[in-house]
Amino acid sequence: MSPEGGTPAEGTVRVEHSGAVLRIAIERPSRRNSLSHTMVDTLVDTLTRAATDDALRAIHLTGAGADFCTGADWVASNESSTRPRTGDLVRRIPHTANRVVELLHGIHLPVVCGVRGWAVGLGCNLALAADFTVAAEDATFWEPFVTRGFSPDSGATWLLPRLVGLARARRMLLLGEKVGGADAAQWGMIHQAVPPADLDDVVADLLARLTAGPTVAIGLAKQALGAAGSTGLAEAMTRELHHLELSCRTNDFKEGLAAFRERRDPEFRGR
Repeated sequence: MSPEGGTPAEGTVRVEHSGAVLRIAIERPSRRNSLSHTMVDTLVDTLTRAATDDALRAIHLTGAGADFCTGADWVASNESSTRPRTGDLVRRIPHTANRVVELLHGIHLPVVCGVRGWAVGLGCNLALAADFTVAAEDATFWEPFVTRGFSPDSGATWLLPRLVGLARARRMLLLGEKVGGADAAQWGMIHQAVPPADLDDVVADLLARLTAGPTVAIGLAKQALGAAGSTGLAEAMTRELHHLELSCRTNDFKEGLAAFRERRDPEFRGR
């Protein structure tokens, strides 16, 4: 596993190609894995490269130590006595924090996120943008934006309502309520909550299932699901037809048919 994205004090992002899985670990335990500018840039670069890596079939995102990620490091970002230029956030964030969320949500590879401890702000939204987030039952999800005097960002107002509904989204975004791992799973905010000791095994099993699947078809299905909330039925079915046309041209489609005829389990290769 190779460290990228800064010194230990600034935080690092560790990236490992483990077979068909790209493993990304956020490492800054001294600051509960809060993200520096350099770490965010590294996440953007890593996910951008992953999008065109044909050897990959899944992504695993996690945090080192006791916590997943406590969001952007606003303390370090505001240590300087110099006020940022007007419009700085509008210029910068679409290419940094927002871009990480977009990549996780839109990349064709399935993303599995493992959460221990705190998932806060941007960290919470990274977990929400993943396809499958498995959390320890004692983990905590928190969108503290308004409690700190500013409005939500990094996709919170889009991701949360689609997962948990408006009423619960208001509780988290307007009242700043914290949600435990078990409740997050019950709300449909995440895939599953498990005892802390079982987290790694459950994530590993999920990754094994995904990397054994038809990678192209999974990616197309993920893309269609991401667009479904903002389209009508007719447009969704048209998109499905285009995706079906593409997936039927893959070797995995041929293998799936052959396995069905021969009454055996398919051996998909991701091609």
